[in-house]
Amino acid sequence: MKKDWTYKKLGEVCSSDLGKTLNSKTDNGEYYPYLCAINVLWDRIDTTVLKTAKFEPSELERYSVKKGDLLVCEGGDVGRAAIWNDETVIQYQNALHRIRFKGEVIPRFCLFYLRHLKDNGTLDAKYAKGVTIKHLVKSSLLSIPIPIPPIKEQEEICSLLDKLSLVIEKKKQQIKELDNLAQAIFYDMFGDPIANTKGWVISTIDNISTDKLSYGSGASAIEYDGQTRYVRITDINDLGDLNEDIKSPSEIDEKYLLREGDILFARSGATVGKTYCHREKNGRCIYAGYLIKMRPDKSKVMPKYVFYYTKSEYYKAFIKNAQNAVAQPNINAKQYGGLAIPVPPLSLQQSFAQKIESIERQKELINQSIREAQTLFNSRMEYYFGE
Repeated sequence: MKKDWTYKKLGEVCSSDLGKTLNSKTDNGEYYPYLCAINVLWDRIDTTVLKTAKFEPSELERYSVKKGDLLVCEGGDVGRAAIWNDETVIQYQNALHRIRFKGEVIPRFCLFYLRHLKDNGTLDAKYAKGVTIKHLVKSSLLSIPIPIPPIKEQEEICSLLDKLSLVIEKKKQQIKELDNLAQAIFYDMFGDPIANTKGWVISTIDNISTDKLSYGSGASAIEYDGQTRYVRITDINDLGDLNEDIKSPSEIDEKYLLREGDILFARSGATVGKTYCHREKNGRCIYAGYLIKMRPDKSKVMPKYVFYYTKSEYYKAFIKNAQNAVAQPNINAKQYGGLAIPVPPLSLQQSFAQKIESIERQKELINQSIREAQTLFNSRMEYYFGE
């Protein structure tokens, strides 16, 4: 325990209630927008899409969220939390805990503490209940011991962590802006693939590949062995970069090894259509079974051209139309192979690739600074909240 810090159970410093259990058949009253778990992101509440439900006048105060309330997810990604900072009062439903503090703890300090417990696995392992589906029941939530520094110290800690978070978010925004620049260069040099106003020859993914599109390994993911990375759908972010959750395959078959410029297409699940262009700097990699590999024929196309083509509106429309919505969205190798693609002169593609290389060098410098800032943030979190 740090000097001048005390520890209490969360239930001793706040009140907590679940929201309304909704039933469209029996609920009465007027329609009001409400918050549910999908609206609560880490440290942010997304109100771009709000559902509505009936609340009676007598229920409005009981199931209200006011400025300064901390919302914590009861199920799903249990413990994910954010603070409602809007002056507007809004309703909420039973997938969320609403926490109101009594004065000893500021909401933001508790938010950072819960995030620390979530990141180090303690929240799920010790406090979430259930085997296959986890839930953070009220009694478990309120039993969590929380450190309580003096209020001024809580404010100083939050201020520092907020500054580091802001640095990280600003740098991530720079990455997005560079990706937008790359896409703008693509459209400027090659035109809109839908209209093909520049009259490029139209081919297919099959015809610009050196061999047939192939599915990945069925191995399971294990701890990283320091040599071979296992690239799974979940490792590829929305920008087409690999995340920091590095695993290895339980079995290594060299026919699944990626080469410089190989393109991976996600074939199943909510992220179907997501793509990744392999670079040797990412090390020795094997790709997983829910990904499809395309090896561009570099006498016809540059891999970077193909990759940025998969960010075009034409490609997004293809994905939307090609999904087989059975149990979950799915696009197979044959469908990807038949995707039409304009093929500009190779010299123009090479010029584009050079511009992209310059942008990616800038991205790598920014990513390095993000990693450094994230390391500092993590060390501060551990210093304040670690045992």
